[in-house]
Amino acid sequence: MVAARLRVAPMTVGKWRRRFVERRIDGLRDEPRTGAPRTIDDARIEAVIVQTLESVPPDATHWSSRGMARACGLSVSTVQRIWRAFGLQPHRLEAFKLSTDPDFVAKVRDVVGLYVSPPAHAVVLCVDEKSQIQALDRSQPMLPMRPGQPARRSHDLATGRVIGKCYARHRATEFRKFLDEIEAAVPPDLHVHLVMDNYATHKTNLIRNWFARRPRWHVHLTPTSSSWLNQVEDRAFLRLQRYGSSLVSMLQTSGSGH
Repeated sequence: MVAARLRVAPMTVGKWRRRFVERRIDGLRDEPRTGAPRTIDDARIEAVIVQTLESVPPDATHWSSRGMARACGLSVSTVQRIWRAFGLQPHRLEAFKLSTDPDFVAKVRDVVGLYVSPPAHAVVLCVDEKSQIQALDRSQPMLPMRPGQPARRSHDLATGRVIGKCYARHRATEFRKFLDEIEAAVPPDLHVHLVMDNYATHKTNLIRNWFARRPRWHVHLTPTSSSWLNQVEDRAFLRLQRYGSSLVSMLQTSGSGH
């Protein structure tokens, strides 16, 4: 019964029971294995890790496996195994930037609030200057892969509507023309919540006056240096899509029509 529950062989269960009866807790410890003994002790491994984390080579910006091998007197493959075991990748570097916007918290709450509590009788639009846009999605959620069955998706595409316009320059004049395009595409009985960044073109007097004459338009500015907010939105929508796909698959499997 124990072997079936743990999905192991009955001989394995018998071996560990016998070891426990003979030596109690000490019998459950791993015994020395066959093969050549270790030639590199924990102290040398620790030295490699410390040197990797807390120093840089005198002639380079980061350690390479060959450089670390020469510095520590180990083989290149040994250094690579140590780095791999502890997840060290000296050649990789990621950058981050902290926002200095004094209204950072208020702006984040304002933008995120549009998704947490969507406004009634309104449409939420995000405006940004992009070098390229691709808004293609399927008309139905993708059904995830299951044992014996590949992932499935519908053959047709959803509309994925994007209001776009190409201009040779990015001045306030062109941005106002684009706002006119948006206004013409949005039904007049809906309020418009527009999310946009702090690009200087978006905050000129020409644009401020345009919004001032349109009380149904509500502007939501993202904090400075907050391109990460787009990633948060992407992850949130991806989680919702995966949850919806999994739920549809479960309902279809169970035969429920609800």
